[in-house]
Amino acid sequence: MKASEARWGGGVTLLLFVFIFLPLLAVLVNVVFPGLFFGKLQYGGFGLAAEIFHRPLWRQSLQNSVTLALGAATLGTVIGGILATLRARWNFAAAKLLDLTAWVLLIAPSFMVAQGWVLFASADGLVHQWLGWTWVTSFIFSPSGLIFVMALSKFPLAYLAILAATEWNVRQFGHAAQLNGAKPFTVWRTIDLPLSRPSYLAGWTLVFMDTVGDFGLPAALATVYKFPTLTYSIYSAIYQSPVRFDMAGVLAFYLVLLLVCAMALLIFAVRHSRADFLNARAVKAARSKPRHSWLYNLVTGVFLLVCLGIPIGTSAAVSLLKKTGDGLTPNNLTLGNYRDLFSAPAGDHRLLGYLEGLLHSLAIAAGAAVFSMLIGFVIAYVLTFTESRFKSALQLFSIVSLAVPGVVLGIGYIFIWNQKWLETVGLHLYGTPALLVIAGIAGAIPYAVRVQLGAFGNLSGTMLRAAAIQGAGIFDRMRHIVLPLVRQSLLIATLASFGTSIFDLALASMLKPANYSLMPLVIDRAFEFSRYGYATAATVVSCGSVVLLIIMLQTAGRLWFRRLDRSGGK
Repeated sequence: MKASEARWGGGVTLLLFVFIFLPLLAVLVNVVFPGLFFGKLQYGGFGLAAEIFHRPLWRQSLQNSVTLALGAATLGTVIGGILATLRARWNFAAAKLLDLTAWVLLIAPSFMVAQGWVLFASADGLVHQWLGWTWVTSFIFSPSGLIFVMALSKFPLAYLAILAATEWNVRQFGHAAQLNGAKPFTVWRTIDLPLSRPSYLAGWTLVFMDTVGDFGLPAALATVYKFPTLTYSIYSAIYQSPVRFDMAGVLAFYLVLLLVCAMALLIFAVRHSRADFLNARAVKAARSKPRHSWLYNLVTGVFLLVCLGIPIGTSAAVSLLKKTGDGLTPNNLTLGNYRDLFSAPAGDHRLLGYLEGLLHSLAIAAGAAVFSMLIGFVIAYVLTFTESRFKSALQLFSIVSLAVPGVVLGIGYIFIWNQKWLETVGLHLYGTPALLVIAGIAGAIPYAVRVQLGAFGNLSGTMLRAAAIQGAGIFDRMRHIVLPLVRQSLLIATLASFGTSIFDLALASMLKPANYSLMPLVIDRAFEFSRYGYATAATVVSCGSVVLLIIMLQTAGRLWFRRLDRSGGK
C-alpha cells in the first residue's frame, strides 16, 4: 500500500515540479547563468542582477512596483478591515451586496477592471464629459491614484481574510475591560486589534502579492499613462526587437524576490496566529441591527458604486456608444459594437477573430480546468489520507504556486520549452496551444487544491483504511469511496479553475502561438488601438458568456448528482 501511495504522491509531485517550480527555478538560474537556455553557458555571478541599480528603466520598474504594492496593500487592508468589522458586527441590507461585490472583484480579470477606470477617468472619459471634473483625471493618472484604484480592486483579499477571523465572539474580553473603565477605542486597541492582528497581516501580504504580480493594470494604462512596473517591463522585454531576455530575467528575479519576502511574512502571520482564546464556552458571533441602518446602507452603497459600478458601468455604457467623445445621447447609442464582434470591421484586419478567440480561450480554459481538477483531487487525497514521503514537497509546491504571477510563469516557460533539442523528442511545445493548456493548469492548480482540501478535511479515514485492509487499491478507494462524497467540491473546483484560466492576459500575451487568436488578446488589442466600443462590447459578451456557462454547468451538475442519488449511484 505504501508503494502505491508513493507512486501517486511522486507522480503529482513531479507534475507540480515541471509545471510550476521548474519555470520558477529557470528564471532564477538565468540571472546567474545568462544565456544558459539558449546555448551559451557562462557564469555571470550576480553582476547582472546588480544592473538594476544602474539602468533607469529597470530601477524605475522596481520602484513603481514596490510603491504600488505597498500603497495598495496598506490602503486595501484598511478598507478591508473597516468593512469586515462592520460586516461582522452589524446586520444591514447592503451587507450581502458587499459580500457579492468582494467575490466579483476577486474573480474579475484586473485588466478589464482597469480598462473601465481608464475609460472613466481619461481626458476624454465619461467623468470629463458628464461632470466636467478635470481633477479626476490628474488624480487617477498619478501614483496616488493608481494606488487608490488598485486598492479598490484588491481589498477583497484583505476583507475575506479579516472577516474569517471574526467568526467567534470574543466580546467578553472587551466587556471585562469596559467594567474596569476602558474606553471603546482602548478596548479596540488593546484587545480587538491584537487578537485580529494575524488576519490583518495575512490580508496585507495577500494584497501585496496580488498587486506586485498584477499585469492587467499596467497593460491597460500603457495607452494613456507611462507607469512601468516589473510585470509590464518583463512583457515589453520579450516583445521588443531585439528580444531582451537578460532584462526579462533580471526583472523576473526581483519580482520573485519580492514575492518570497511577502510569502515569508504570510507564513509568519499564520504560524503566530493565536486561537487559544477559544474555549468550551465559545460561541459564534451574532450580528445585531444598527440603530441607523439607513446610514450603513448608504455608505456601503456609495462605496460599492465607486469600486464596482464605475469600472463595470463605464464599460457597459461605452459599449453602447458610436463615439466615446459624443456622450450618452440618443443619436450616439448603437448596438453596432456588438455586431462587429461577429463580423469583420471594415478596413481593420487587426481586430478580426473575436469569436475565434473566444472559442479558443474557452477550449483552453476547459482543458486546464479538467486536468487541474484531476491533479488537485490526487494532491488533496495524498495530503489528507496518506503518509507519503512527498507530502512536504507537495505542500511546498502548492503554496509556492499561489505566489507565482503569470508573467514569471510565462518567462520561465519560454526558457524551458523553447529548446531546440526538445524537437528531437517531440516535446517542443513553445508556440503551440498545448503549452497554454499546461500554463493554465499551473495557474489553476492552487484553487483546485484548496477547494478540494476543504471537502477532504470533512471525511473520515476509517472507511479508506477498512477498504485497504480488504485489498482495495488506492485508485479503487479514490473512485468508489472518496469521489462520490466530494463530487460537489470537484464541480466547484473545475468551475473555479475554468473561471481563473480563461481571462489570463499575461500568459496569453507571452505564450500564444503565431496567428492564434485568444479572447483576452482581442480585447487588449482593441483597447490599444482605441477601439473602445469594440473592446468594451467584447468585455461584456465575454464576461456574460463565461458567467452564464458557469451557472449552466453548475445547475446541470447538481441535477446530475441528484439523479445519481435517486438511482443509487448507478
